[in-house]
Amino acid sequence: MLVKLIVVPLMLCLSSVLMAFAWLGHIRFRSRGFFFALLVSWAIVLPEYILNVVAIRYGHGVYTGGEMAAFNLCAGVLAVALVSRLFLKEPITFSQIFGFFLMTWAIILVVGNG
Repeated sequence: MLVKLIVVPLMLCLSSVLMAFAWLGHIRFRSRGFFFALLVSWAIVLPEYILNVVAIRYGHGVYTGGEMAAFNLCAGVLAVALVSRLFLKEPITFSQIFGFFLMTWAIILVVGNG
């Protein structure tokens, strides 16, 4: 059970990073064309989806569906922010950082058992 407590959130975070690259990564390569972006995005999404489904099936019982959804949503937003900032070189504002802080507290409240 201890392994699941750690592995499941890590799997969901990795899934979110892959999804963020599928959503945004192609923007950096606009000159390649739409169909290239579509194919690369779908090639990233398939392993992301498999990882996500495995994590949720593996983690159910240790975490509730709601807890895993909260992990997934928060990790997704953070992954999009990181890909946007580090890969696309877009600025990150103070209000976005503050929003991430609030999301972190929301996850603690959802998963906190108490």
